[in-house]
Amino acid sequence: MNLDDLPIRDDLRGLKAYGAPQLDVAVRLNTNENPYPPSPELAGALADRVRVSAAELNRYPDRDALELRAGLAAYLGHGLDASRLWAANGSNEVLQQILQAFGGPGRRAMGFEPSYAMHPLITTGTNTAWVGGAREADFSLDPVKAVAAIAEHDPDIVFLTSPNNPTGTAMPLEAIAAVARAARGMVVVDEAYFEFARTGTPSALTLLPEHPRLIVTRTMSKAFAMAGTRLGYLAAHPAVVEALLLVRLPYHLSALTQAAALTALDFREELLGSVQRLREERDATVSWLRGRGLEVADSDANFVLFGRFADRRKVWEGLLEQGVLIREVGPPEWLRVSIGTEQEMSAFREALENVL
Repeated sequence: MNLDDLPIRDDLRGLKAYGAPQLDVAVRLNTNENPYPPSPELAGALADRVRVSAAELNRYPDRDALELRAGLAAYLGHGLDASRLWAANGSNEVLQQILQAFGGPGRRAMGFEPSYAMHPLITTGTNTAWVGGAREADFSLDPVKAVAAIAEHDPDIVFLTSPNNPTGTAMPLEAIAAVARAARGMVVVDEAYFEFARTGTPSALTLLPEHPRLIVTRTMSKAFAMAGTRLGYLAAHPAVVEALLLVRLPYHLSALTQAAALTALDFREELLGSVQRLREERDATVSWLRGRGLEVADSDANFVLFGRFADRRKVWEGLLEQGVLIREVGPPEWLRVSIGTEQEMSAFREALENVL
């Protein structure tokens, strides 16, 4: 028996599961992870916290994760409190819960592509229709065209990604505000990479007071270097959090996940200390790639999209043969490299020189 023999939903037939290759190579620069691991001090503090939690693993965890939500609110600032924060197992589960609450049969979600591939996949998984809008040639979003597309398709949910994945481009606050004013339904601003944005880049969090149907999502997987924790969260009006309570699974965040996330917040200065190094390495990578005559998208994230290649698969394979793994993603002529350590980026540059 294979997948085609199973009575799965018709709208799932022919789809491929999301995932980047997980290959055992010397330099892995394909999944936008923070390359700097937690310190021994952080690991020790986490072990101590988990040890305390372990004594009560026979009991369910704090169902509403109130301590964690309060900690996340304090980290974000902007006058937020626990009632305006929600957390789940990675930002993808946060997005799924948003679609479960505000999407579903007979409803549609809209995004502007190229953008995060999980947005349409989660949308389809929740039996919500997907409408793909278009970005400009430089991967920016024209607010006038975006508003016109919203008027045409009348989506129940609009996804905006800033900085955008896989292009790295951040959106001006005015463009986000224009979409929030135009949309009848919910507007979700995915800020998974916001901590890497250039100094002075405003967050959509500043728009929450005037737009009650606006949701801003974040993650600990990137700048916080806690991808293995699987902790994502959002900030929104308290009524939005109440809506998500209707669809979340009981006790969805384990006690161990909450312990790890609370430890990360305690060590935020250490964990976020690598952000500036990664910004500098990103900017240096952009300059180096452009110096080799390649096109490079402006990036406010911890990755760089570059091209254009007549046969990107050949370039990708050439790098892999030298032990460097990057990502085939986005428009067909482009590749994306995550920003690693100085040594990893040096290996990437040497390998790409050899391929070119």
